[in-house]
Amino acid sequence: MKEWLTLHIEFLVEEPSAEAALRILVPRIAGDFVTFDVHAHQGKLDLLQSLPRRLRGYKPWLPDDWRIVVLLDRDADDCVALKAQLEAMAQSAGFHTPTAGGRTSPVQVLNRIAIEELEARFFGDISAIVAAYPGVPANLTARAGYRNPDTIRGGTWEALERELQRAGYHLGGLEKIRAAREIATHMDPSRNQSPSFRVFQAGLLELIALRRSE
Repeated sequence: MKEWLTLHIEFLVEEPSAEAALRILVPRIAGDFVTFDVHAHQGKLDLLQSLPRRLRGYKPWLPDDWRIVVLLDRDADDCVALKAQLEAMAQSAGFHTPTAGGRTSPVQVLNRIAIEELEARFFGDISAIVAAYPGVPANLTARAGYRNPDTIRGGTWEALERELQRAGYHLGGLEKIRAAREIATHMDPSRNQSPSFRVFQAGLLELIALRRSE
């Protein structure tokens, strides 16, 4: 592989369960074009509070072939306002984003907001859930509440816990890191039906494509 084809990505995520899933899924999306590391925080507030300092720390030494991807759940926040907040943090630290400088210079920071929690991406691939936990009904997506993973009511991690417990798993409470690792092991990014997962995947592939065209 030519050296100019490679790209390193630093992922900044809310929690360890997202890290566990990404360590399995990123190679399936990006193949050999990307090396990466994942930095988990202790929740959304922790990530938001530490992000300006972390970005300023990256700025003086970030190599030309490195990118930063920030992943947040929307929760109850206004998506447009949250995205603007993240973009402002990156731009204040001197980085190019798709909304500032990204058209004329390489995108250095990519901010992605999931409409729902990490578990929505799992519901986007029911086959992976069933493979990890065979007691879960394979026709789960036929139920009205699960047809669009990003619009599951009442919280997606609560819904995942409920369905797994109905099938006899995680009876002591959902172990989020363990579940993330076990489900992600069986996930196929190409079949995922979660719109937010597809947006994340498209953004990652675009970073790779832009790097290859430099």
